[in-house]
Amino acid sequence: MDKLRRALSGDDNYDEDSSTGIFNNLDSAVSLSWSSRIKAFGACFIIGLIFSLCGSFALFVGKLATFAVFYTLGNIISIASTCFLMGPLNQLKKMFASTRIIATIVAILMIVLTLVSALYLKKAGLSLMCIILQFLALTWYSISYIPFARDAVKKTVTSCV
Repeated sequence: MDKLRRALSGDDNYDEDSSTGIFNNLDSAVSLSWSSRIKAFGACFIIGLIFSLCGSFALFVGKLATFAVFYTLGNIISIASTCFLMGPLNQLKKMFASTRIIATIVAILMIVLTLVSALYLKKAGLSLMCIILQFLALTWYSISYIPFARDAVKKTVTSCV
């Protein structure tokens, strides 16, 4: 379990006995236990899924703006749930690492455009297009965390085309 915690926090050389700095003491004073982090991650992720499902029900009723808002909020909450595993600062560092900065910017841009098109412009077609692009952007962002997954997807798409 400690190995998993170190891998998710990005600290492979962490030694609990040698952490005596002021920032390590501060971090340990305000951080959650590992089991609390897992529970908070699970709860936050499930809430995100519920929001997305509520949005899907709104789509069947014909409320596209409601669908766009709930779907987008569900995605935001689901992404934020990983902050419980890695910590918010480490999450931001990983999001804006050189290997996934473009995927992160495109995903954030599509989230913003989805909300703008649904709430401000109130254009159903544009909202639907933004939702599809948001899904693709978040999928590409998500697979950036899996080693060699983007290369495999690129090769698969290239061979299919």
